[in-house]
Amino acid sequence: MAKLVLAGRAGCPEYARAELLADYLQANLPAFRVHKVVQHPDRWEWLHDVCEMNGWEHEWSPIIWRELLDRGGKGLLLGGLNEFLEYAQHYYGITSMMLTEEMLDIAEENLQAHVESEKEQEEIRSLINPLQIWITSASAPTCYQLIPLLASGDVFGMTTEISIHLLDAVQFKECLSGIVMEAEDMAFPLLRSISAHTEVDKAFLQADVIIVLDDILLKRGTLTLENCIRTVSEICQVYAPLIEKNAKSGVRIISTGKTFVNLKAMMIITYGPSIKPENVIAVATSWESAAKAMLARKLNMNTAGVKDVIVWGNVTGCTYIDLSHAKLYRCDSAIWGPANFSRPLLNLIYDSKWINSEFISAQSSLRSRVCHCAGMLPAHAVATALRYWFHGSPPGEIVSMGVLSEGQFCIPEGIIFSMPVRFQNGSWEVVTELEINEKTQEVLECLSYDLIQEKRVALKEIEEMHPYKADKIAA
Repeated sequence: MAKLVLAGRAGCPEYARAELLADYLQANLPAFRVHKVVQHPDRWEWLHDVCEMNGWEHEWSPIIWRELLDRGGKGLLLGGLNEFLEYAQHYYGITSMMLTEEMLDIAEENLQAHVESEKEQEEIRSLINPLQIWITSASAPTCYQLIPLLASGDVFGMTTEISIHLLDAVQFKECLSGIVMEAEDMAFPLLRSISAHTEVDKAFLQADVIIVLDDILLKRGTLTLENCIRTVSEICQVYAPLIEKNAKSGVRIISTGKTFVNLKAMMIITYGPSIKPENVIAVATSWESAAKAMLARKLNMNTAGVKDVIVWGNVTGCTYIDLSHAKLYRCDSAIWGPANFSRPLLNLIYDSKWINSEFISAQSSLRSRVCHCAGMLPAHAVATALRYWFHGSPPGEIVSMGVLSEGQFCIPEGIIFSMPVRFQNGSWEVVTELEINEKTQEVLECLSYDLIQEKRVALKEIEEMHPYKADKIAA
């Protein structure tokens, strides 16, 4: 049996003529087989690698060789089109009578078909390649609660496979190994792989999503704001260049945790100038969910019926929970309507004293509960933020998220500030059409001061280490 390999550039007229002759021989000779290799013209350097591997000398398209594997050989080079024509004429008495015009037409069709085939393969590979998710400080309880949510399919969709990479310091290696083993034992259909990493220089390889926890790395003994901010800066100074170097260009970064959530997001943008600011957010959903639950308990209703509660400011610092746009759905009252019927929350809480005193004073206990929870609430918050980011937030609803300010609502530019947003088509936008009253505007000015002070301290730390970079950021 004669088995030939016919390789050439897509769009090459001589390859088109050789291909047509090879197809004819294979269709009419029972002992003749041909294997075709088509390469895009931009990748024809493939020829050099093949010739070097086999010790051949050939510089043009097509290249044809005979496989001799059944005889223990690596292959016998026939040559190009002319040599193939001579081979077919000598052994089989068959030659090609194709005209030049036909060769050109077929060559053009070959190129178009090859390009379309490559596009189809790329689409298939995009479906097969799992989403690469990196979680820093992965020994934290939030990560343990988050993994089942990510792997269940509720966040990224029931057709999207994921690979999870857990990153932490070497002293947590045993803990990470236990998490990996437990996740593998659960046999999630959409979890392609899960792995532990302790070498930070290899972090974020091909990352699509990065979830920055990093509360464990903040030393509890640091007493001053400057020392805490220095620690955050050092962490982000390591992460940001690695994200730029190793992650995909469109990587989405979520800052979460118990401390300095806004600052971590801002410093990643600061130290990673090529990282798109719109791809970095600070999660405020924990506060939003806890506030909704408090209101639902007061009204004796389901928490899911409380919508459009806005969390302004520093997610893990000074915040303001704004109820002026909040709505209630399926609330037990004198007025009923269809499922999409809502009523303003402030119209149904008649106890203004509770709103102005107990609700406001209760926010300190709310802060303590959110910051000291076991991990379920922040994990749910991260999963919700990712689900909205990839699939859109519920139509008409407001979501609170820490994003880089561009001056909306008179908030100073250049700080990460929690404000009302909506997600759609894989991105977010600030809900700028909301009207805010004078009281809220005054509160926002006070909240902005808190974040500006953090930024100033951070810039001071950068200036001490990198004077030129600090000047550039400040500008």
